[in-house]
Amino acid sequence: MRYTISGKQIDVGDALSTHVKTQVGETIDKYSQRPTDATVTFSKDAHQFLCDAVVHLSTGLNVTARGAATEIYAAFEACREKMDKQLRRYKRRLKDHHKDRSGPVEFGQAGVYVLTGDEDDWEAQDSGLQPIIIAEMETRVPTLSVGDAVMQMELSGTPLLVFRNEKHGGVNVVHRRDDGNVGWIDPRGNG
Repeated sequence: MRYTISGKQIDVGDALSTHVKTQVGETIDKYSQRPTDATVTFSKDAHQFLCDAVVHLSTGLNVTARGAATEIYAAFEACREKMDKQLRRYKRRLKDHHKDRSGPVEFGQAGVYVLTGDEDDWEAQDSGLQPIIIAEMETRVPTLSVGDAVMQMELSGTPLLVFRNEKHGGVNVVHRRDDGNVGWIDPRGNG
């Protein structure tokens, strides 16, 4: 497994790097997952240290966690405990997910655009105001079942996930609703 351990405005020493590699490895091994790489980033926000970790599993899924504490080792431990909780919660589903798949999750490419939020900056066109694109990027869109999409959204800690539905190939969205439930958008022209 490849590790990338870095700090933003923080020097990450050999002792912390070794500790991170050992602990992340033990946490992942406990749940019989096959990680391909892990990225752990430390930063400081006022008086707190922050630890962000992303572990890419060989199945194509990602596990994301964040921890914060006044000590750097404690911030990592909080992050590791969240990752452990996520993996424990989805242990059976992760194993079933891997067993049912003959290969890793397939990904398609999609464009991501950042639009200016200030309507005063929008361009006037013939049909009305058009937002200005201020950034263009590429992202990957996984092909998953709805259940796996919900699991990936939970593991990554994001409020929504765009995916290609493996049953019919259409683009779908799952999202965390304000009431705590999960919403699923499937725009297949049902009406």
